Amino acid sequence: MDIFIKIIIGLVAFLHLYFMYFEMFAWTTTGKKVFKTFPSELFEPTKSMAANQGLYNGFLAAGLIWTFFISDANWSNNIAIFFLGCVAVAGIYGALTVTKKIFFIQALPALLGIALILLS
Repeated sequence: MDIFIKIIIGLVAFLHLYFMYFEMFAWTTTGKKVFKTFPSELFEPTKSMAANQGLYNGFLAAGLIWTFFISDANWSNNIAIFFLGCVAVAGIYGALTVTKKIFFIQALPALLGIALILLS
């Protein structure tokens, strides 16, 4: 089960690195493809806000990646649960306020990771 937990953590971290990339560096290109219902004319004026959001996603990814370098299993699990919990809360909030699709892309993998850690 430990390898599956690490795969889930890695997947969630990778997703947040991708979110960081497109929000910080490709908001006006990739962002338009991801957020199709967002008015096209608002991408340029919201570029700095999206970059700020991307920075936060980068911090979430960094926290999850950090867990791979912690040798104490309990400490690593606690840090993973914290960062996965942050991702889950953000995903649930996004699902409630933006689109339900965010729950499945962001919150569900994080919740699965938390469940697997707690069951191991």
